[in-house]
Amino acid sequence: MQKTIAFLTSTAAGLAMAGAVAAQDGQLPDLSDWHEASQAAAQAMVDKYGQPDGVTDTMLVWNDNGPWTETIVYKEAIQHDFPTPHPDVLKQTINYDVAVDMYDELAEFDGSVFVERTPATMAARCDKEAANFLALNLAHDILTGERTVDEARTFYADTMQAVMGGGEPQNPEYIQGFTFDVPQEDLTNSGEVIFQ
Repeated sequence: MQKTIAFLTSTAAGLAMAGAVAAQDGQLPDLSDWHEASQAAAQAMVDKYGQPDGVTDTMLVWNDNGPWTETIVYKEAIQHDFPTPHPDVLKQTINYDVAVDMYDELAEFDGSVFVERTPATMAARCDKEAANFLALNLAHDILTGERTVDEARTFYADTMQAVMGGGEPQNPEYIQGFTFDVPQEDLTNSGEVIFQ
């Protein structure tokens, strides 16, 4: 049976940005009614990247921050149980042109890795930036044939277990940044014109 998985995100950021405004006076809005993990992620991103470029009632958005083309902290969390129960609140995006025939492998690897074909981006959504680095580094390993899906899932689980236990993971570079060169150029794939 052929797997058909549309691995597209709804680009909530694009829709919500119409009503977004920059953080006023360098202050974040009151986040006291946001999920606890969202509050922690927001503070971590402000500490590392400064004030967000856009603020709505449900998200904070940074554009072109560090290695990311976009970072979003969401008010609401999505429960994610791989590799252990945690709330997904922090989505971070990079330029990456993923071959369509590899979408299923990424879906098998981690339901919180997203691919958008037209803008040629790949993103991860977790509760911490280190986990997003890990997910996208392993996605790259899968896409380049360096690891199988099962190997990547095991590596992810072992690494996060070490981190959460206060230990040092076997390959710390996987959670500290990218282990590959992230394309900086626009890789947009506008598709094929069928009619005009």
